[in-house]
Amino acid sequence: MSGFQEILVVAVIVLAIVFIPRMRAGRRIERKTAPPLSTRLTGKFRLAVAGSFVYPALAAAFLQPWKGNPIRFVYIGLGPVVLAWLLYWVLVGFKNRK
Repeated sequence: MSGFQEILVVAVIVLAIVFIPRMRAGRRIERKTAPPLSTRLTGKFRLAVAGSFVYPALAAAFLQPWKGNPIRFVYIGLGPVVLAWLLYWVLVGFKNRK
């Protein structure tokens, strides 16, 4: 019987995906559209993304966390990258608020 119930659950999900947007079509709220992604990728942003991959890779090569002490790699290798992106996220949020 469980196979039949699984088929019914899938059918309900498909019907919900098809019909719920149609029922809510009258309540559409106009949203601001974001600019295309290519216009937002400046040279500084691309450099930051590249550095986010290169710095942890170099830290991993130097610290070799697979041979011991992976916590040090998390603090020295991944910590600064995560902290930098969090700061960027917060600063962009304040900039967009004004």
